[in-house]
This record gives sequence, C-alpha cells and structure tokens, in this order.
Amino acid sequence: MQRCIDLALRGGGHVAPNPMVGAVLVHEGTIIGEGYHQFWGGPHAEVRCINSVPPELQELIPRSTLYVSLEPCAHHGKTPPCADLVVSQNIPEVVIGCVDGFSKVAGKGIEKLRQAGIGVTVGVLEDACRHLNRRFFTFHEQIRPYVVLKWAQSADGFIAPPDRSPVRISNPYADRLVHRWRTEEAGIMVGTQTALLDNPRLTARLWPGKSPVRIVLDLDSKVPGSHYVKDGSVRTLILTSMEIDAEQALVPQVLAQLHKESVLSVIVEGGALLLQQFISGGHWDEARVITGQMALGGGLPAPVLKNARMQESAFIAGDRIDTFVPAVT
Repeated sequence: MQRCIDLALRGGGHVAPNPMVGAVLVHEGTIIGEGYHQFWGGPHAEVRCINSVPPELQELIPRSTLYVSLEPCAHHGKTPPCADLVVSQNIPEVVIGCVDGFSKVAGKGIEKLRQAGIGVTVGVLEDACRHLNRRFFTFHEQIRPYVVLKWAQSADGFIAPPDRSPVRISNPYADRLVHRWRTEEAGIMVGTQTALLDNPRLTARLWPGKSPVRIVLDLDSKVPGSHYVKDGSVRTLILTSMEIDAEQALVPQVLAQLHKESVLSVIVEGGALLLQQFISGGHWDEARVITGQMALGGGLPAPVLKNARMQESAFIAGDRIDTFVPAVT
C-alpha cells in the first residue's frame, strides 16, 4: 500500500479535481504490474496497473491481489468504472486504502466487487491514504475547498514596510518553492490591496507545472484592467459584490463560491487582513510561513495564527519554512 501511495504522488498537480490514486498488482509477493492516475481525464490507476502487466505474466492476473490506495470507482465519468474492469479480469482479492468520499462512489465500488465474489479488505494505511487526498476529501465531505494559508514575514515579524511598498522578503530558492506549491493547488487567492499594490502575476512561472486559477477578492471592482490578474493568461475569478454580500460573513461566502466553481483547493497569499479573516474564523487546513533573514524595523505586522500546531520546520538557503495545522481541541 505504501508503494500505491508513492505512485499516486506522481500525479500531484495534474489530476484535480480527481483524486491521486496508485495501484499495484501482486502475485505471491512479487509485483507484476503497477500504475497511477497521471492526468485528469486519462486512464485511472487500476487501468494503468493492469495494462502494465507484461504479456508473459498476464495469465497470473486471476491469481493475484490488487492493492489500490482509493476505492475503485463504480460510475461512468471520463472513463469507464474501474470496479467493472477488476471484475472482468477475475482478480480474486482487492486491498483498498480508504473509501472514496465522492457521492457517486462512496462504497459502491466495494459493493460491486463483493457482489462479484471478490475478497475485499478496506482500511490498510487508511490515515496515510486519506492524507494523500486531503484536498479531495475536504472538498466532498466538508463542501468547501482545502485551504492553505501562505505568507512571508521579515525576521522581526512584518510582511511589508511602513509605506506598504513591495519588498522581497524571501530568497530566490524559497520563491521557487512557493511556485511549486502553486502548481499543487487548484486556486490562488489575494485581496484587493495585494492585487492593487503588488500587481502580482499569481502564476507558477518559476516551477514546471500548471498555474492555478487566480482568485481576486475585489468587492468594489477597484483592480484595473491593466493589472496582471486581468491579462487573460490564466483562468481568473474576480469576486465582486455581485457574488459576495459585504453585510455577511466574508470567508464562508468565498469558500461556497469556490466550491461552486469546482476549485478543489486554494492557497491564500494575502493580504494580511484577508489571511487574518481566514484564521479568525478557523477556515484553514494548513499555514505555511516563510521567515526571511532581513528585518524591516516596523510596518505591517504578519498575521497571527491561533489554535495552531507546528507540523514541520525546515530551512532553505537561510529562510525558515514553518508549516502549521489546526490544533486538535
């Protein structure tokens, strides 16, 4: 199952809104086939796994065990149901990491396998398999995107100088890491002031991969058409007072709108007020804080996390990268 997870990770940034899935076919302790979901709309992990079995070993398929990190699908989507394929190959045993949270699957694949007389084991490395697809599960079970907060702060805890002018806090290596993070999420969000003052591109130009959907919260339509976020190079959602009611709680409306737009996950990159609103309402799943080596000596204070637990800390060329998750209460 760990091999399934390792394979599935190769599809990161390419398969959304589908989940990352890996599959391994084993005969008497030897892997004879393996595969993973490589891109959205392409063959699923089970298909690639079975198709990878060499011709001289295909007679072993009906005597092998299929391991798959997520329950095989049982519905027609971009591809035929994987559960039907498993049944047609007469595979006698299937070991599944976790049940699919998508309503069109949600146990139906397992039921189809068992009705065909296949022995099914569920829940092997379940926590790891759910963590692998935490964005997918959050989207379908909590009816909102998975939320990653990100900001860079100076060594003395500020994200901008007193005059709010743009300043580079993180080093070029940390910048590349941020662009890699962008390729892993479906959307990237900033508020009006960040869009106006920084004029960011919000793309993943420093890392190979797909740029996320740009999301700009601009209730009063202040961002001019000359700014990068309106250059048409990447799909962009401008959320104005037409979509968001300023008299109601902001973040829940934003998340509901993004779910409606099928944005599976979002990395929120600013500004400070917007980030703090996500934090204050508890509307976040991860926070990634880059602390640079320079001091600003004053200015706009960095957001303050609450009810948070540090999950990981690392350094990249002198900048510290801290990852936080909500503390379990």
